[in-house]
Amino acid sequence: MILFGELYFFVCAGLLLIPALVLGIMEKPIKYYGFFVTIVFILLALWNKPTEIFYMAGYLIFQFIIITLFLRIRQAKGRTRCWFWTFITLSLAPLVLYKIAGLFEISILGFMGISYMTFKSLQVIIEIHDGLIKECKPFEFIYFLTFFPAVLSGPIDRSRRFNEDLALVRPREQYLDLVGAGLFKICQGLVYKFVLAQAVYQAITYLGMEGGWYSNAIYLYSYGFYLFFDFAGYSLMAIGTSYILGIITPRNFREPFLSIDIKDFWDRWHITLSYWFRDFVFSRFMMASMKGKWFKSKLTGASIGFMVNMLLMGLWHGLTYSYILYGLYHGVLLAITEIYQKKSKFYKKHKKEKWYKIVSWFITFNLVMFGFFIFSGRFLEII
Repeated sequence: MILFGELYFFVCAGLLLIPALVLGIMEKPIKYYGFFVTIVFILLALWNKPTEIFYMAGYLIFQFIIITLFLRIRQAKGRTRCWFWTFITLSLAPLVLYKIAGLFEISILGFMGISYMTFKSLQVIIEIHDGLIKECKPFEFIYFLTFFPAVLSGPIDRSRRFNEDLALVRPREQYLDLVGAGLFKICQGLVYKFVLAQAVYQAITYLGMEGGWYSNAIYLYSYGFYLFFDFAGYSLMAIGTSYILGIITPRNFREPFLSIDIKDFWDRWHITLSYWFRDFVFSRFMMASMKGKWFKSKLTGASIGFMVNMLLMGLWHGLTYSYILYGLYHGVLLAITEIYQKKSKFYKKHKKEKWYKIVSWFITFNLVMFGFFIFSGRFLEII
């Protein structure tokens, strides 16, 4: 079974979500039934892949053990850099091992959702270190990591926000409003993924694969739209389904092709991923650099921080030249944008004028599309 990708899934989802709907209408807790549905869908998705089921079970146990140990150490010893980085490394180790093994065509520790589960585990460790998380219950933690609507491709939720929704039993009218919004998002996602994305894909197949300059130009622009409709469609269906289960999963896209600069784009595209990196990588890099006086100016630190941030994002996507180049490309663009906006008198004078916003949008749109061209791997094939 392919989650949000085939008729069999939608038939099963329609049937299995009915009891959740009944529980919500009756103002009863949905969380235990939601966890049951999550386990059912994971088993259905991995039915013919027993090794992946084994890897996932081992991974979940491993992550819970190290988080429990770190929580106890944090409570006993307070904030310590050594233990913090030790447990960050331990939490990252399965994903890193999986990515490196893939370079040598070795299949180890690969299972559905390992990348997104790692983000969630790291967030818990970081917030334990910050003193924001005081306890970690096995049911809440396992459900948070495996929550089936978001397990494959996000959106990336935060544990404290997720647990608040988990504990909440909404009044009937409020829940029904949430269900209505969820059903609308599911329908919108279906149109995005199975109508618009497929239409663009057909255009790529028939017009963008021949190899001439015009074919590359068609591919360059079409691929970005295909990626958006496919991924945003999945995200909308995941969010809508989570609403029915009583979880308000965060929004992941906000009209990204209307962005007026690259910083604005990353506030609109894969929002939960970009905000994760902003909060847990970029912001911490900036705090450490200012505290340690690594750079002569805050602007220099921010520019380097953007490049480090986006390089790590590229590496997370995969250890290939295309993904690494994509990350560096956006890191450089963000750094240039930051310098330009902080230093340019022309920008400060005209940034609110309509003509400037139109020109800025046009430049940003083309830069974004070229970035997706790099991401696709086609760019390195033709140079």
